[in-house]
Amino acid sequence: MDARRFLTLVASAFLVLKGILSARAEETAEDALRQMKQVVRSRFPDVRQLSTAELATWLADTNRPAPLLLDVRTPAEFAVSHLPGARRTDPPSTAAELSTSLPAARPVVVYCSVGYRSSELATRLIKAGRTNVMNLEGSLFQWANEGRALRSAVGPAKAVHPYNEKFGRMLRPSLRPARWETPK
Repeated sequence: MDARRFLTLVASAFLVLKGILSARAEETAEDALRQMKQVVRSRFPDVRQLSTAELATWLADTNRPAPLLLDVRTPAEFAVSHLPGARRTDPPSTAAELSTSLPAARPVVVYCSVGYRSSELATRLIKAGRTNVMNLEGSLFQWANEGRALRSAVGPAKAVHPYNEKFGRMLRPSLRPARWETPK
């Protein structure tokens, strides 16, 4: 076997191995997110969970009023990316603080990184009497892992703030930014 053919064979083997390892990392991300969704469902049984597919269908339906999308993350997280049309609100916001800015009749879909902080806010809103509030199940990580559109302040986005290293494992590696600011 000549050197050129050997190098081609080694390069091909490397690319196959790289693809296998990358697919494994994405499987792990999906498995970790699936487990987190179960935690959120069990911890917040009174919060209606809306799937990303249901939200995408709803947003595409021009005959149905769009929900108000509330991003329940820090400014640093929101700056990296968010759902198109979303409005950011601080995670510890109270229902009283939000009551004046949320139209009473308009449905509200809350989301965060994986659904925990947004389910906490949804619970506060429900306890305050809000009946048309839902949590986006799997939240921004699920949405992004499915290849759905993301925005930043400057236009389309390709990355998601991972919140921290542990939570970042629930994102496909290609969605993790090279650098990020840790939320406070």
